[in-house]
Amino acid sequence: MPHAPEINAAPAQFGSGLPSDGLTAHLAAQPGVQRVPSPKLTLFLRRDFLDAETCAAIVARIDAQRRPSTISDPNGDAAFRTSETCDLDPLDSVVADVAARITAFTGLDPVFGEPMQGQRYAVGQEFKGHTDYFEPDGIDYEKFCGVSGNRTWTVMIYLNEPEAGGATRFKTIDKIVQPETGKLLAWNNRRPDGTLNPATIHQGMKVRSGVKYVITKWFREKPWGWA
Repeated sequence: MPHAPEINAAPAQFGSGLPSDGLTAHLAAQPGVQRVPSPKLTLFLRRDFLDAETCAAIVARIDAQRRPSTISDPNGDAAFRTSETCDLDPLDSVVADVAARITAFTGLDPVFGEPMQGQRYAVGQEFKGHTDYFEPDGIDYEKFCGVSGNRTWTVMIYLNEPEAGGATRFKTIDKIVQPETGKLLAWNNRRPDGTLNPATIHQGMKVRSGVKYVITKWFREKPWGWA
């Protein structure tokens, strides 16, 4: 059986993470967690969150249903995001198990979570510097945020290690995170006062050799309301 990460028992449910003090303390108390020391953003890392067998199972699902990735507000740069995306089936037993591990680990209430997505990056593919929240003045803000509000927390997990490249760079703090199979990143897209945090800008750097796979689960201000 796949090995589940050690998680402190009976985590509290902190809604969408607003306010974030209790959730931040809960995450910091989890075994094996590292908090990136920066006053500019709240960012946690946890190695070996998923075992290799589970990662491989999710990779197979991404390969079976991948499609070109999109962005919410096109900026005229056709090469801004060149990866592929897979909308993972929340009723799939493996996907559901990973989602449950994420919510137990973070303490986030699952009702605020979007369905999990997978991303695949081949050689030369990237996602240039961006934030995960939707800009309130964006042309499609109401379309993407009218039901469940904006994004609050991001949880991303690397499913493999490409031969070269594919790191995630947090530009504002000049922090580069290298892909490692099963490694989890979690960050608050808000400042402690709840306002949107532009310091969360990050880049999926180009893969130079091999292929990179990740999964991402975002959480919202309000319960997820889309069918």
